[in-house]
Formats: sequence, structure tokens, C-alpha cells
Amino acid sequence: MMYKENWEEAREKWTNYWKHQNTGRPLMCVIARKPEIEKYSDGKPAQGGCMDVICQGKYYNLPEELKWKDMEDKYQDAERIVARYRQFCETHEFMGESFPNLDVDFGPGSLAAYLGSEIGFKEDTVWFEPCLDDLTEAAEFKFDPENKWFKKHIKLVEKCRELVGDDFPVDMPDLMENIDVLVSLRGAEDMLYDLIDEPEEVEERIRQIGNIYYEYYDRFHEIISDGDGGNAYTVFQIWGPGRTVKLQCDFSAMMSPANFRDFIQESLREQAKKADQVLYHLDGPDAIRHLDAIMEIEEIDALQWTSGDAGPDGTLEEWDVIYDKVRRAGKSLWIKVYSGEFEDWIKNVDRIVKKYGSHSLFLLFPEMSMEQAETLLDYAEKNWSDVQGEFVP
Repeated sequence: MMYKENWEEAREKWTNYWKHQNTGRPLMCVIARKPEIEKYSDGKPAQGGCMDVICQGKYYNLPEELKWKDMEDKYQDAERIVARYRQFCETHEFMGESFPNLDVDFGPGSLAAYLGSEIGFKEDTVWFEPCLDDLTEAAEFKFDPENKWFKKHIKLVEKCRELVGDDFPVDMPDLMENIDVLVSLRGAEDMLYDLIDEPEEVEERIRQIGNIYYEYYDRFHEIISDGDGGNAYTVFQIWGPGRTVKLQCDFSAMMSPANFRDFIQESLREQAKKADQVLYHLDGPDAIRHLDAIMEIEEIDALQWTSGDAGPDGTLEEWDVIYDKVRRAGKSLWIKVYSGEFEDWIKNVDRIVKKYGSHSLFLLFPEMSMEQAETLLDYAEKNWSDVQGEFVP
């Protein structure tokens, strides 16, 4: 792999993370700016395309010829997408267990587009237009290799993989699953009414989405998988041998615990059974009430918690109620660190490691300077290695 010197070592740590067997310090995503671009890192990257936050950091000092001209250039031109990302790789160092990986997503939830939704692309977001007026009258959801968005997406991924070769992974797109796909097709308000008026139809549609998910997933996986059959997964910065997936149900924030168990839990379980590694993405305080049901799914290996858009990071003591349940269930933690300044990141992780230990823990940090990265990793080796943790499940 280009741009990553210790990939074999990092890959072994990732493999052990999913098995809950890693030793030494926690896994850490640490990406550092090389000295030559440090002067551009005052928090105000250049205008004209350089403000975009990509999966691992920001584009600094992007050459004029690489700045995107329109949304097709940004999202669908393989050669220019790869060229921009190579420029990022050449100006950054991938340290710890971070690794270069190319996000070629049509936004989170592209499965909705393969089922008929139109995609809206903007500079900083992607959305899916509702397209089903009546769930009961819609055709059965089936795998459709001729869908225009699927054909565009698979062609883009194929071209990107051809261009990068084995230099770095091309990520698995975030297809999304279960009722979150239905919400994109119907709209949130109509979906709430459907749960009341047509519960059996909703249940059947969730089953159909589960049935076709891996039809689409495997088409992408055949293109992007590495020699071990492993893959990286979009913005979550994870890698695993074999089918590696992220599962979620963001709409659960609007569901009761009983409805979640009735409509969602079994769908997640069946989907998780077909994967080799599973990360669950828990999003927002209103989703926490479903944590018990999620932790009952043995096939889920790790949990990533986010407090919502613009919320505090994952190190707050307030979130320990979540992490306690994850640890009791014997699963790994994925924690994003960004609140406060650099010194706060270290102090906040100190608390996490002291309580939960260094094993089965992945920490994702913001992009930083080379000096900060070296300081952080040195501190981690000395203070966060082979810590048992005070928490007793």
C-alpha cells in the first residue's frame, strides 16, 4: 500500500480489534499534515473547492486544475476524484492505524437511489428525493442491475479501483439499510403514518430491503476487496477481513422501544449474520433508548456513538452509560475525539482508557500537525498501552 509504511502491522491490529484481542495501545486514527502544508492549516483552507471536508481531513493548497467545477466533477469524475485524493495523500502522513482510503460515495443511503429515488448533490451534502406516494401500491423491491444510479455508481467505483490499483483501498459505499432506506423513499412524516396505518407492509418492505442489501453490497465488494477479501468502509475509517459493514437505524430516534424491537431488531440481526465484521452507528440522544435491543445482537462487534450534528465528541462522562452497556455486552468501542484543544483530547482519552482499558478501543482524532501527532502517539505508547481498565462488566 502506498502512503502507509506499516500497513501489515495496522491490518493485524484491525483484525484483532474485531476479535476483541488487541494488545498494546488502542487503535488510533492519526493523520498529520506534512510540514510543507502547515502554513495553510490556520483553519481557513483556500476557497474554491478546498473548504470541503473529506473523509480524513481537508484539502489544503489544492492546485487550481484540481478544484471541482461542478457537482458532477466533484462526485462522479473518477480521474479527478482520484487525483484530488492522491494530492491529499501526498501532503499528509497516515500514522497509528489510520490508512489512506478513497471515499466514492453517492451520499449515505444510496440504496434508496437504486430503488427509484433521485439524488440531489450539493457542495456539502447529498439528499434523496421521496418517490413513493403509497407504500402498498409500490412494486416489490428487487435487485435491479439496470437502475441508472446503480450503473453510474458501480462504473465509478470500477474506474476508481482501476486508477488506484493496490495503492490504497476504495471504500465500500454507505448503502444504508432497513427503515432508513424507506424514509428516503417515502419521507419521514409519511413513514410515521405508515407505521401506524400499514405496519405489516412496513415490515414486509424492511424484509425486502434486507434481502437485496447484499445483492448490491457484493457487487461493490467484488471490485474493492483486497487479497484477504477485506474492505474499508466509508467515513468510519475502519478496515476488516471479509465482509465489513456498518449498520444503523437513524429513524429509531422517532420510534418507541417496542416498535424498534418489532420492526428493526430482527432485520439488523439477519443482516449482521451475513457479515464478518459489524460496526453499529448509534446517532443522537433519542436513539440511546434502543441500546439494550442493539446489544442483544451477538453478531454486532463494535459500537460507534455520535451525539448528533455539531454535538460534543464521544469522550464525555455523560456517555459512559452507553459505553458501560457496550462493554458488558463484550463489544468493542469506536470513539471520536474532537472537543476542546489538543491538550483536552489527551486528558479526555486518559479518562476513557483509565476506565475502559486500552483493548477493544478505536480512537479517531481530527487532522493535526506532525508535531502534535508525534506527541500524541508517544504519549499513547507510554500511558495507554495494555491498560486493564477499572470497569468491571
